[in-house]
Order: sequence, then structure tokens, then C-alpha cells
Amino acid sequence: MINKDFVKRKLFLNQAELERLQEFEQITINEITKDLGKHAACERYLERLIGRAIDINQHLIAEKGNVNTNLGAMRYRDTFLALTKLGVYPEDFARKIAPSAGLRNALVHEYNNINPEILRKSIGEAVSEFNDYAKYILSFIEKAD
Repeated sequence: MINKDFVKRKLFLNQAELERLQEFEQITINEITKDLGKHAACERYLERLIGRAIDINQHLIAEKGNVNTNLGAMRYRDTFLALTKLGVYPEDFARKIAPSAGLRNALVHEYNNINPEILRKSIGEAVSEFNDYAKYILSFIEKAD
């Protein structure tokens, strides 16, 4: 059974992150490069935003997915794709948002310094995509159970 309170709380927290990220939407690459505080803030907002979405994805898959689904073996990127099979959102949207999991991994594991250009681009994409993501998720859980 979907824990709607859990999902809504995660979406509420993500909405706060999106509002914070919107403050950085117009930031230039030069500003990101020169201001380590802004750079770090953007990275952290993105990391938390994407991490919570993955939490939601895993919860929905665990509750509504195939009984044989092995979440432990599923990559984070795949959780975004799997929601299409549950009817949460269309495949074209899944293909658009799924790469955010790779950014999350790079941020969490500090694979390398995130290119300021990629970070700058990711801010705008996140604001757009994760607002749509929230709408899809809310619509799905309201119809569920």
C-alpha cells in the first residue's frame, strides 16, 4: 500500500529545494566558478532533490511493482524508467528525467569536480523536470489504492 504521507512529505521537501534552485536559475557559469558557496549550494540542492525522487520511485515500485522486482539490483536511473510500467508518467518523460540519477551519483560520490557548465544546465532542467515529476506523482497516488 502506498504511503501517501511519505510521498507527499518528500514532494513537499522537494518543492522547497526547487524554490531555492530557482534563485540560481539565472546564475552565470562565471558566478558559479568564482563563488564556491553558490556552487556548493546548487550541488546540495540538486543532490537532495534527486535523492528524494529516487526514494519515492523505490517506494512506488516496492508497493505497486511486480512482486519479482529486485530493488536492490535496480540502478537509480532505472527507478525513473520503471515508473512508466506502473503508468506514473510517459516514456518520453522518463527518458528525460532518468539521467538525473547520474548527476546525483556524481555529486554524492564526488567522482570529480562537477563541471560548472553542467551544473548550470542541470539547475534549469531540474526546475522544469521535477515540477512535472511532482505533478505526475501526485496524480498517480491520488488514483492509487
